[in-house]
Amino acid sequence: MSNSLLLVDGMAVLFRAYFASAYGGYVRKTKSGVPVNAIHGFVRYLTDAVRTYEPTHVAVCWDMSSKTFRTERYAAYKGNRPEAPDDLIPQFDLVKEVVEALDVPNIGVLGYEADDCIGTLARKYGDEMDVLILTGDHDLLQLVSDRVKVVMLKKGFGNYAVYDREALLEEKQLTPPQVIDLKGLIGDSSDNYPGVKGIGEKTAIKLLSEYETIEGILANLDALSASVKKKIEADLDMLHLCRELATIYCEVPLTCEIDACRWAPDPERVGAKFEELEFRGLLKDIV
Repeated sequence: MSNSLLLVDGMAVLFRAYFASAYGGYVRKTKSGVPVNAIHGFVRYLTDAVRTYEPTHVAVCWDMSSKTFRTERYAAYKGNRPEAPDDLIPQFDLVKEVVEALDVPNIGVLGYEADDCIGTLARKYGDEMDVLILTGDHDLLQLVSDRVKVVMLKKGFGNYAVYDREALLEEKQLTPPQVIDLKGLIGDSSDNYPGVKGIGEKTAIKLLSEYETIEGILANLDALSASVKKKIEADLDMLHLCRELATIYCEVPLTCEIDACRWAPDPERVGAKFEELEFRGLLKDIV
């Protein structure tokens, strides 16, 4: 079997697991009162993806801090994000202990986002093996390449949309680099940067379809409608800044040897951790 690497967007999967399980108001806790609902869901998502796609190697990437090189460029970046729920906060460190117990590397570098670590590893190993990125974040679609696919978590456990170049073009009418240019044009409300005021997704995709890139659009400003031209010219600096914020940085100074990522959990080590967290029902998914 050829080698393949599953890169997991840790926070995206953990938050999805938390809100999926806390929706009805019930939060799973151990007998001693430690909240573990997000971790339990995280393990289920991870093990289902491993069963479904059968990677030989796995690594999990994490955001390390809200302050990154992007907040230095634009102080309001992600400034609209609410505080994490109180019963999720203690699970941030505990989930990394679970990942470690699975003999899977936890990857994170201060000053960078998990996306940047994922991009760095995808670029590093994407020439020698197939890479799958497990996430719910559409920003990562810009990393799609000949051997890199994005496995997008959909509503309902075990539901995925897999994006390669063809699927991305068919569904969203975009190439991977155009995912970045789209964000430059329309911004991203979840990350709190505005793009060009008054330019919506439909207009942006039409422009990119016709002129391919932001540079192509700017070189043909006189061919645009007067209103669109005026909007772009009025927000030119913001356009360039937003594209910069949207671009995943693929040269993070990190160390992750591929041999350390081989998926081969030790049943005894996993069993001890799952016993501690009262996850006995999940052990069958590992061994």
